[in-house]
Amino acid sequence: MSRVHSLTLTVAGVALLAPSTPPAAAPQPRAEPAARRADSVAPPGPTVRGADAVTVAGSPGRRADSGSGAGTAARRTGSVSAAELLARVRDCTPVSNGRYRKDHGMRATVPVCGTNEAVFWKADMDIDCDGRPGRRCNTRTDPYFSASTAFPQSDGRPLSSEELPYVVVPAPSTVWNYRAHGVRGGSVAAVIHRDRVRYAVVGDVGPADIIGEASYAAAEELGINPDPHGGGTPADVTYVVFKNSRVTPIEDRRSAVTTGERLARQFVDSAD
Repeated sequence: MSRVHSLTLTVAGVALLAPSTPPAAAPQPRAEPAARRADSVAPPGPTVRGADAVTVAGSPGRRADSGSGAGTAARRTGSVSAAELLARVRDCTPVSNGRYRKDHGMRATVPVCGTNEAVFWKADMDIDCDGRPGRRCNTRTDPYFSASTAFPQSDGRPLSSEELPYVVVPAPSTVWNYRAHGVRGGSVAAVIHRDRVRYAVVGDVGPADIIGEASYAAAEELGINPDPHGGGTPADVTYVVFKNSRVTPIEDRRSAVTTGERLARQFVDSAD
């Protein structure tokens, strides 16, 4: 499956939750080749379209969560399972003003959904290999490779797709503006595929009409083929981004995990 080139954002840093403040200069997505995703090859096996269906429901009336974790987090311990998170995002209250395509040329079927604590969507996963070039992500392995990312790491260099698990959000548009929902570079995300949950950061900005993309490292952790040319998966990936969260420095992978585990537990418990 070809991926649409996106502005790379990578994540992970010393766990530091801070109030959401819009970046001084909003990153702008690069122009992408129109056929970028259209010529991608899905991995072997049948495409299961029903697995990423979203049930649109009325507002669930979830209570607001302060993000401190003092109350609900103390009631349960241990890692949050994929089943727990998927149950929490089973119903969708749309926060987008329309829907996104999963790939170029496909119908727009994916809404961005929201609760008081998070935004989420259910889509495919295309591989974003942009950023600092390495052995697996470079101009030889990826015909659409770009050595830049929308959000740099703390030393000013681009993020490394090979090293940092990150997810890609669509460029702001009339359909949805991630900045208006407490999301920014470094926001913490839980990514679920089958029975696996892995934590990442928001690290790149992609095309304004397509959703469903993550870094080489994120795919690898989820057991998805991370090859930028023909890798990814056509369905069954859920992205949950926690509002008003942030890891600094963005490249601190361990902090993204510890912060993500805490926020995921709060998110699951808030449904009680």
